[in-house]
Amino acid sequence: MAGDDHHELTRVGDLPEVCLAHAIALTSPRDACRCAAVSPAFRAAADSDHVWRRFLLPEHRAAIVVGPPPKQSPGSTKDAYLRLCDAGAAVDVGGEGSGMRMWLDKASGAKCYMLSARALSLPWDDGEFSWRWTSHPLSRFRDVAELVECTSLDIYGRLPAAELTPATSYAAYLVYGVAEGHRGLSYPDQETTVALGGDRVAAAAPPRQAVCLHPDEAEARKFRAVSRGTGPEEPRRPRLREDGWSEMEMGRLRTPGGDGKEAGEEEVVVSFEVLGWYPKRGLIVEGVEFRPVN
Repeated sequence: MAGDDHHELTRVGDLPEVCLAHAIALTSPRDACRCAAVSPAFRAAADSDHVWRRFLLPEHRAAIVVGPPPKQSPGSTKDAYLRLCDAGAAVDVGGEGSGMRMWLDKASGAKCYMLSARALSLPWDDGEFSWRWTSHPLSRFRDVAELVECTSLDIYGRLPAAELTPATSYAAYLVYGVAEGHRGLSYPDQETTVALGGDRVAAAAPPRQAVCLHPDEAEARKFRAVSRGTGPEEPRRPRLREDGWSEMEMGRLRTPGGDGKEAGEEEVVVSFEVLGWYPKRGLIVEGVEFRPVN
């Protein structure tokens, strides 16, 4: 016959808050928010500074965070994390003063970057100005670049791989708009590349992706004779963002790390090129954005 002694079971929620916080800190920001919905004990642990210091690294805390704070207890580390996710911060990579913004992916904590048009390499025709710098109501930067007129159009951008979160899959996006009276942006002879390796990119021959910034089948057929095209591949089309800009995925890569390898001096290099030599105008460049692939 079994004894009458009864032993109380210890549930996970009965553990000290510091133990719960330590375990939750080993997960991800998304999982921490899910844990907060389990019980009051889990919420206290999941919202603690111990957990969110794990997600908000020292270089993140050093950034100048702008914008209104979210609805969270003032001064908490979670508050700082959410502000950096929602508002971002102006950063100066390389000390050259070129416009860039950094923010965090809310679900994973991975770093995101936007290179402004000022930080990109834009083409010039025969020494004449092909672009004009102008303010834009939708821009996160002081100004954007608007294409006035050119025949050769190629855009390049570089970002040190060490600035991105290690061992993470990223996609690069050209963020842009199209002005009234645009021309030469609808032909299927546009290509993008994304590669890792800095000066070795040319030798590595990165895959090229066919794209079309402003699809217009009638215009594409009209100018097909002067467009060299990109082969039978269907060009990738743009997506309209919630902030009013259009974005075109330029390609993907995985950053070094997690296998004993470091990014070192490697760079992520992106490019957009129109192959045909014909008049083009009306492209408004906001910048190039790097975001983790979820």
